[in-house]
Amino acid sequence: MFPFRIPIKDWISAAVDYLVSEFGVVFDGFSNFVYFIVNNLKDGMLFLHPLILIAIIAFLAWRLAGWQIALFSIIGLLLTENIGLWVPFVETLALVLTAEILVMVVGLPLGIYSARSDKANAIIRPILDFMQTMPAFVYLIPAVMFFGLGLVPGVVATFVFALPPLIRLTNLGIRQVPKELVEAADAFGATNMQKLLKVQIPVAKPTIMAGVNQSIMLGLSMVVIAAMIGAGGVGTNVLRGIQRLQVGEGFEAGLAVVILAIILDRMTAGFGQRKKTA
Repeated sequence: MFPFRIPIKDWISAAVDYLVSEFGVVFDGFSNFVYFIVNNLKDGMLFLHPLILIAIIAFLAWRLAGWQIALFSIIGLLLTENIGLWVPFVETLALVLTAEILVMVVGLPLGIYSARSDKANAIIRPILDFMQTMPAFVYLIPAVMFFGLGLVPGVVATFVFALPPLIRLTNLGIRQVPKELVEAADAFGATNMQKLLKVQIPVAKPTIMAGVNQSIMLGLSMVVIAAMIGAGGVGTNVLRGIQRLQVGEGFEAGLAVVILAIILDRMTAGFGQRKKTA
C-alpha cells in the first residue's frame, strides 16, 4: 500500500544498542546495586527460621489489617512451608519488595511533580498510558539486553510494569486535597515543602497507599513472566508446571502466589484505611 516502511524496529534496536555500548558501566553499577538489595533481603529472610519470619509477618498483618489477616497469614505461610515452596516464596517476596522500593523511590516524586505542574502532567500521562497498554512480555527484551539474565532484569521489568499506578494515584490524591486546606496553610505562612509534607501528603495518603497496593499486585502478576528470564522464585515452579504439564505443581506454586498477594494486599489496604480513619 505504501511505497516505504517506517523503520520503527530499526530505530528502537539502534537506540538500545547505543545505550548498551555507551552506558554499559552505568547499567552494570545499577545492576550491582539492585542485586545487593534483593540478594541481602532474600538472604536475611532465609537466615531466619521459617516460624520466626511467619511470626513477624503475622504480627505486621495483625497491626495493619486485623487478627483475621494475621490468622490467614499464619495458616497460608505454614502451608507454603509444608508443600516445600518456602525458599521460592521468600525469593519472590524479596523480588517484589525490591521492585516496590524502586517504584516508591521513582513513583512518588514523579506523582508529586505531575500533581503540582499541569505541563508535567500533560507529558507524563501519555507515557503512563503507553506503559500500561504495552504487553508485559515486551519489558523483558530491554531488561535482558541491559542487565542480562537472572534476578536483576526480573526486578527491573517488574519495576517498570508496576510503576504507573503509583504515579497516577499519587497525582490524583494530591490534586484532590481540598483547596481550603492548602489556602489555610498558605495563610499560616507555610512553605511549599511544609504544605506538601504536613497537608497534602497526609490528606492524600489513603489514595497514595491505594497506588502502592496496585503496584504490588502488578508486581506479583509479573512473577511468572520474570521467571522466563531466570528471576527465580515461585514463578519458576509455575513455569515448570506449564512446560511439563504438571497440573499439581503449577497449582501449588500458583496457590503460594495467591497467598502472598492476599497478605500484601490486605496489609497495604489496611495501612491506608488506618491512616484514613486516623
